[in-house]
Parts: sequence; C-alpha cells; structure tokens
Amino acid sequence: MKIVVCIKQVPDTQGGVQFNPDGTLNRAAMLAIMNPDDKAGLEAALRLKDQYGAEVTVLTMGLPKAADVLREALAMGADKAILVTDRVLGGADTWATSQTIAAAIRNLEYDLIITGRQAIDGDTAQVGPQISEHLNIPVISYAQKLQVEGDHVIVERQFEDRHHVLKAKMPCLITALAELNEPRYMTPGGIFDACKAEITTWGRADLKDLDDANIGLKGSPTKIAKASDKVRKGEGEMFNNLDPDAAVAYLLEKMQEKHII
Repeated sequence: MKIVVCIKQVPDTQGGVQFNPDGTLNRAAMLAIMNPDDKAGLEAALRLKDQYGAEVTVLTMGLPKAADVLREALAMGADKAILVTDRVLGGADTWATSQTIAAAIRNLEYDLIITGRQAIDGDTAQVGPQISEHLNIPVISYAQKLQVEGDHVIVERQFEDRHHVLKAKMPCLITALAELNEPRYMTPGGIFDACKAEITTWGRADLKDLDDANIGLKGSPTKIAKASDKVRKGEGEMFNNLDPDAAVAYLLEKMQEKHII
C-alpha cells in the first residue's frame, strides 16, 4: 500500500500573525508548526504502515523552510518527503493550491491520500476535497476513525451530533480530524535519520498537466478585502460585593439583553 500524506507548515498562532501589504500571510516572519489536522492524518498513515507495511510519502507546498515539517514527519516515521516550492506558486488560494498539489501527486503512485480536514491559517476545509476532484477519486471528509479492509477504507465520519460510517474503494482521499488519534513523538533515532535524509524538491517545471492560469496569486480567484490579527477583546465589566441572589439576577439580565437566553 502506498500512502501520500499532504501536510502544511502553518503559523504558530500563539505568537501572533503578520501580513504582507497584499493581505497574504508573511510566513517567513512567523514561527511555524505542522498543521494539527495534518499531523493526525500522518499518524493514521504511520499506523497503517505499522499494521500493513505501507509506504508513507509526505508532501508539502510552501517556502523552502517548509522542509522543516517534512523532516519532522520523517522523524516520526515517514519514508519519503517531497517539497513543492517555486516563486510562481506563492500567494495561492485553495483553488490554486489544490491544482498544484494534485499535479504533484500525479507524479506519484498512490492507493490512499490523506490530508487534514483544514489548516489553522485558513480554516476553509476546501483543499482536500478539491484535490480529490482534480484527481477524479472519491473523498471522505471529517474522518474521526479509519481502518483498511482489503482494497477499501472504512471511515467513521463526524457529522454534527452523530457520525456516518462510509466505505470507499481505493484509490481515494481522506480528510482527517485532529481528534482522529494522538500523534506519536519523534524518536531520537528518527531525528538523526531525518537530518541526513534527502528531501525531493519540485518546482513549476516538474509539475505536468498544470495550467499557469491556475497557479500562484494570479491564478487565485479569491480576493482578500481586508486582513487583520485576531480582534482584541475589551476588559469587560467587573462587579464586586454582590450577594449571590443579586449576582444571579444580574447575569440573567445581561444574558437576556444579548439574546443568549
């Protein structure tokens, strides 16, 4: 079994975010981590490797420093790593990103593709399903449990206050929730091997069957009207020395004013 896991280096939002003048994220100026949903997807692939001897390839698109998350994935147990990077690919929205990643995956053999449900820097949940559409393969999103049975995957898909159980024949694509599992830690030996490992790097010239009109900022139909850091909350209201009955009455009044109750 050959598994491709799409991962993304995202800003560590605990340290705040920075923007370029055109409204895109200034990724080079921020601390970065592996996207949590993607890490859960990687762990799912590694468990299939442990169980069936699957070959796990991790793929990311981004700046050259995105190689850091690929090495983290290798240290966790992935077998191969591919970085797709080129100036002409920068500033891509979900449409352009999915077109580019799909073109990269066409260069590979695969039975199963796993992506995270969504990235914490965009929260669109669009790229995974769009990749499957470009590759013309089935997709099951919001996976909270995953198993393989022969040439099929069986997925427990989160749905509001319940779940669906869906079965799809491979090749197919799964989008993983962070709740899917608890990702493993890198091992000392894995870190040592990852530091020496070769990462395959592809640019625009390596991606066939890809229209230049669908890549990068120019190929992105999404237009950003305004971008800002998270909204700062006010200090709020403080009331002291209220007896319990008065405090409850006050809270009820405020919640009624805001139509919470």
